[in-house]
Amino acid sequence: MMKAWKERSILPGFGISLGYTLLYLSLIVLFPLAAMFAKTAGLSWTHFWNTVSDDRVVASLQLSFGASFMAAMVNAVFGFIVAWVLVRYKFPGKRILDALVDMPFALPTAVAGIALTALYSPNGWIGQFMTPLGIKTAYSPVGIVIALTFIGIPFVVRTIQPVLEELDKEIEEAAVSLGARRLRTFIRVIFPEVFPALLTGFTLAFARAVGEYGSVVFISGNMPMKTEIAPLLIMTKLEQYDYMGATAIAVVMLVISFVFLLFTNYLQWRSNRRLISS
Repeated sequence: MMKAWKERSILPGFGISLGYTLLYLSLIVLFPLAAMFAKTAGLSWTHFWNTVSDDRVVASLQLSFGASFMAAMVNAVFGFIVAWVLVRYKFPGKRILDALVDMPFALPTAVAGIALTALYSPNGWIGQFMTPLGIKTAYSPVGIVIALTFIGIPFVVRTIQPVLEELDKEIEEAAVSLGARRLRTFIRVIFPEVFPALLTGFTLAFARAVGEYGSVVFISGNMPMKTEIAPLLIMTKLEQYDYMGATAIAVVMLVISFVFLLFTNYLQWRSNRRLISS
C-alpha cells in the first residue's frame, strides 16, 4: 500500500517538500498567531471584554470592516469592468493601462497615502471641486474607502483576467444564435463562470484592506471615534506598552476575518458545485 501511494505521488521528494512547507508555514503563520492568542490568554475574561467592548475600539473595528467591505464591493464592480476591457478590447495604450493596474503593488503604501491626501484634501486637485459640493473626502470615512479601493483593485482585476481569457467565446455565440440578448447572455452564461473568481478577488481585496495601515493613516485624519481604524489603534496601544490590549484587538480582528473567509469559501464551494452540476 505504501508503494502504491509513492507511485501516485507526482512531486519528487514529497516527504521532504511537505516537511519544509509545514515548517515554513509554522514559522511564518502558525507560531505568530499562536503567540498572539497565548498573549491574549493572559487576560481575564472581564479584562478582555472591557478592552474589546470599549467604545473607541468598537468604533475603530466598525470603521475598518465597514470601509474594507465598501472598498471591496467597489473593486468587485469596477475591477470586473477593467478586466473585461483589458481582455475583450484592443485599443491604443492597452499595455500601459494593464501595467497601471499593478501600480498599487509596486508603490509604497505610505507614498500612496500621501499622494491620495494631496489629491483629495480640501485644497487638492480633486478635493477642491468636492468641497463646494459639501463632499468631504480627505480626513473622513470616504477618504478611507478611497485609499482601500486603491490598494485593493489589483486583486480583483488579476483574479478575473485569466478566467475571462479562458472563457470560450463559442458559448456566447451559441447563446446569441439561440436568441438570447446580450444582457441575458451575460447573466446566464458569462457571469456564472466568472463569479467564483470574482468572489475570490473580492475576498482578497477585503482581507488586504482590513489590515491596511500605511495608505490610510495619512488620509483618514486619525480622529478617535470618527476616522480611527483598528490597525492604528493597535499601534497606539503598542506605543503605550499595552501589549495585551493590542493583541486583544488583533484577536477580534482575526476571528472576524476568519469567519468572513469561511463564509466566502462556502459561497465559492456552492458556486463551483452548481457549475459542475450544470
